[in-house]
Amino acid sequence: MNEKYQILLDNFKEYFSFGIEALEKGRFNTATTLFFKAIAALCDIYILKNEGIVPSSHSERFRILEEKHLQIYKIVDRDFPFYQNSYTQKMDRETAILLKEDAEHIKKIIGI
Repeated sequence: MNEKYQILLDNFKEYFSFGIEALEKGRFNTATTLFFKAIAALCDIYILKNEGIVPSSHSERFRILEEKHLQIYKIVDRDFPFYQNSYTQKMDRETAILLKEDAEHIKKIIGI
């Protein structure tokens, strides 16, 4: 578990820091994508700590969160469409900031 945990934590830090860089450069699609990936990594850390597994897909992650960790699920469920839309639409600064703040909030919830 320690190796998986460390990989997920390192991934979170990388996604989040590059998300901040993208946000500062006005690259809002990239920032949105990276902040959501940071959120997913945090969710996987939380699930690993509490359930002993790392979800293999978004579907499995959402199912576990909805069944057992509703507070986090509500955040991720609201944010996922922004991530999906970032592939086909132009994201704006407000959306990127929302996902950044949600990543920070989830980080606080899970105690990292």
